[in-house]
Amino acid sequence: MRLACLVISCVASAAFAQWDPFNGDWSKADDAQIRVMTWNVQDCICSSSTRKFDSISDWNATVRIVAAMRPDVLILQETGDNSGNGTGSGVDSVSELLTTLDLFLHGGNDPFNGNTAVTSYVQKFAPDYDLPHLFVSATTDGFNRNVVLSRHPFADLDGDGTSQISNPIFIPDEYAPGGSGGIRGFQFAEIDLPDGTYEGDLVVGNAHLKSGGTSDDQSQRLNASRNIAYLLQYQYNGNGTGSADPNGAVIVPSASNILDPATPVVLGGDWNEDESSNGRRGPAEWMTRAEGLSNDGTDRDGTDAVWDSASNIFNGDTDTRGASKLDYLAWQDSIATGATQFIFDSRDLTSNAMPPEFDGFPITGTTLSGLASDHLPVIVDFDLPLLAVCPADWNGDTVLDIFDVLAFLGDFQGGSLNADITGDGLLDIFDVLAYLGLFEAGC
Repeated sequence: MRLACLVISCVASAAFAQWDPFNGDWSKADDAQIRVMTWNVQDCICSSSTRKFDSISDWNATVRIVAAMRPDVLILQETGDNSGNGTGSGVDSVSELLTTLDLFLHGGNDPFNGNTAVTSYVQKFAPDYDLPHLFVSATTDGFNRNVVLSRHPFADLDGDGTSQISNPIFIPDEYAPGGSGGIRGFQFAEIDLPDGTYEGDLVVGNAHLKSGGTSDDQSQRLNASRNIAYLLQYQYNGNGTGSADPNGAVIVPSASNILDPATPVVLGGDWNEDESSNGRRGPAEWMTRAEGLSNDGTDRDGTDAVWDSASNIFNGDTDTRGASKLDYLAWQDSIATGATQFIFDSRDLTSNAMPPEFDGFPITGTTLSGLASDHLPVIVDFDLPLLAVCPADWNGDTVLDIFDVLAFLGDFQGGSLNADITGDGLLDIFDVLAYLGLFEAGC
């Protein structure tokens, strides 16, 4: 019935999925949500890997977990490291890693290993799912690269002439020490969400900050984080001035406009510091709260942004590597709402909770997380501002005019229950009056 469609459009503009992980359905609760997943995959995705088969391997485990979670945006760390994988040497070039990611998603013959057929790939287990838009960072520490994979295309959102930044560059200003986004870069992807569904778009940042516990390691993480906080506050938000980079301290990227007010920034990655036990204001706190004053947060409205409170839904554990939380998602919560947050660990799954994408794995599916990586993925489903739907726009051309009235009357006279505005199962004058009321109200 038309009424049902209108209600769904106004409330969510999308069909509802299930989100019933205890019974094996790990899909989003609402199709209009944007699922972002961050994961340090511990060198398993690289060109030289000889384990790209449907076997007991890190590659196959990682493939199946991605296929089961189906993120709209997947951000990865520690990709392209052939030495770390134990099958080659050096770091993949951008081109080599793009080819490897295509094999990871779509399969094919592996040009890096004698054109053997890749028998484990995401679309083998999720044929109706894809992440066709790939951004491999040009910045590397000589071992690995950061990657953003997206369901939706990239597009320039801030007028700097590009939709992809591998590593921003700064001169010192305010609390930003200057320099860059860190040893492996802090990549940013600007993502064009469907205009017919969302009011704005999305910017996603991804970083693998310096590991280690020395004072230099800690300093490198903090310097990168302070620079990124500055990028959000001054470049993307304009620091309340309406202009991008009002102090001229961001060298790369050189934006000409701030982001649309309905476009949030989501940051993620392996930040290599546990905010619950580090004894200081670490990367997550700096990138969400900046200096921590009353009006200098990195949210669009100058308040503090937030980082995730994701946990394992079976036991409440918040650790992502060993006994520490090192992996984060953070976002501007005046725009985006983290509706569902969780850490995925197959080791705690019951038989009922096992995703169907794990079926046929050579051994029990509970082993996949341990095989895939020493880190666990953090996943958040975001509610974003949706485009307002006008129920009186009967022909869907976004203009209210006589043609909408004629289209409604055509449905009404033809006996279509689409015209049952009141939802009582009858077509009568009350439906006509209800429609005309909507039309006259301009909605």
